Amino acid sequence: MERSYSQTRAMFAIATASLRSMLRSPSAIIFSVLFPFIFILVFGFLSSPVPVIRVAYERAGDTSHPIARALRDRSNIIVSDKDSATIRTDLEKGRITALLRIDPVNPAGYPKYRVVVTSSSASGDRIGLLQSVILRTIGEVERSADPNRPVYAFMESVEVPGRVYRTIDFVLPGQLGFSLLSAGVFGVAFLFYNLRQTLVLKRFFATPVSRPTIIIGEGLGRVVFQLLTAIVILSVGHFAFDFTLVNGWTTFAEMLLLSLLGLVVFMGFGFIVSGLARSESAIPPFSNLVTLPQFLLAGTFFPVENFPTWLQPVCRVLPLTHLNEAMRNIAFEGAHITDCGREIGYLALWGVAVYAIAVRVFRWE
Repeated sequence: MERSYSQTRAMFAIATASLRSMLRSPSAIIFSVLFPFIFILVFGFLSSPVPVIRVAYERAGDTSHPIARALRDRSNIIVSDKDSATIRTDLEKGRITALLRIDPVNPAGYPKYRVVVTSSSASGDRIGLLQSVILRTIGEVERSADPNRPVYAFMESVEVPGRVYRTIDFVLPGQLGFSLLSAGVFGVAFLFYNLRQTLVLKRFFATPVSRPTIIIGEGLGRVVFQLLTAIVILSVGHFAFDFTLVNGWTTFAEMLLLSLLGLVVFMGFGFIVSGLARSESAIPPFSNLVTLPQFLLAGTFFPVENFPTWLQPVCRVLPLTHLNEAMRNIAFEGAHITDCGREIGYLALWGVAVYAIAVRVFRWE
């Protein structure tokens, strides 16, 4: 009795062959593992946190005081304007350096005001820089308000418990996301272009293997390879540089699930590039059009808030931005994947749009 052909067995055979070819490919190892690993090493050895001084004002204080206005005018100070509960959480987790409150203490005499600076143990070295800026600002306001009374206001420091936010906690999720983006776009584009050019796809058509089985098999091999890469990146970051995984293995597993989702979306871009490219030399320019803007603008190295206000909406449209934000929320904030509905929703919308285009432009021959 003749056995029916198993598309499932064929899919796993293709996936296994694809995975073996990637493991034997020096270029795949270099672009997927070595480049992100180099960035992690560089930023892992940097001891300073993300070099941005963010503060917030307590609403109970005088937020329109000349000292408050002078601090707002300084280019190196960014004032957060969120609700009180969010600001307190941001302070404890190091997203803002300090919470400021300006109180009158002796309206009829001197000193007239005090600046209460509430920081946390997560503020790191930035608090020292902030305090020096505040003291300098008080001195400038003193000279303009009453040059004959040097003690116009004084500073008082308060510290609350917090968790240190290291450079590696920001950089590693961005590097992992960019590794997935590069692999999904460049890897898939070159793979299917070469399969067409070497007539491998045409030979597949002479077999009982279906077209969806070919795509799923090749894609599955790349997914397994990139998840292995993600495991290496997360392990090195955690054990070598103390990258924060708040909930331990649960966080580790949820970051792998996010990596899987991001990779599937990014592979759609690779299918589009593969279909549009008419020669192998056209693949890098097309791929860079997808990857380079996201590498620079999606919060890979610096927070999106560091960019000009007019550019931030563009940054927040990019799929890598939402993947990076979800990764950081899970790794450091203690969120679970179910708490990242907004970011996952954006990625899903990108996935639907990208694969709708890929179906139209992908070529088998």
